[in-house]
Amino acid sequence: MGLAEKYPERYTVEHWKTWEGDWELIEGVPYAMASPRPINQHLLVVLGVLLTDALKDCEKCKAFAELDWYISPNTVVRPDLLVFCGNIPERLEERPVMIVEIVSPESRERDEGLKYELYQWLGVKYYVLVYPDERCVKVFELTDKGYGEKKNRAFAFEGCEIEIPFEEVFHGLG
Repeated sequence: MGLAEKYPERYTVEHWKTWEGDWELIEGVPYAMASPRPINQHLLVVLGVLLTDALKDCEKCKAFAELDWYISPNTVVRPDLLVFCGNIPERLEERPVMIVEIVSPESRERDEGLKYELYQWLGVKYYVLVYPDERCVKVFELTDKGYGEKKNRAFAFEGCEIEIPFEEVFHGLG
């Protein structure tokens, strides 16, 4: 074990607020956010429109892009997209019902491992991973046994039942 592992530094959201650049903080450990690729930004816009359109008749739930979720005094994450049901807060401190991450080579391990476990542990009902390079989407739904992969695209949010055809975001990309 190296010295850095033996004596890890931990930070708080108050520290995080003063940092330059884009960072997430998970249990006091900082993670630099990769600069988004053009394909990721395109998918973010298309997915945002897709989610907003799907939620148009759902008065309680809204889609948000790149919104910080303040989980605890030492944890704040910024999902690519999320769905939150309730009054629009000044700052998001409550659990979203869905989180969408657009996976890049730099974020793959964090999205598939650390964030998967974090969101599962925190009780996020749906976790969606969008893979631009593979042109595929994986959707996970929280059950009493943890996340299980969801094959259909039907979702229930606070009294709203909607279909979200995630795979449509790849149309026209070749």
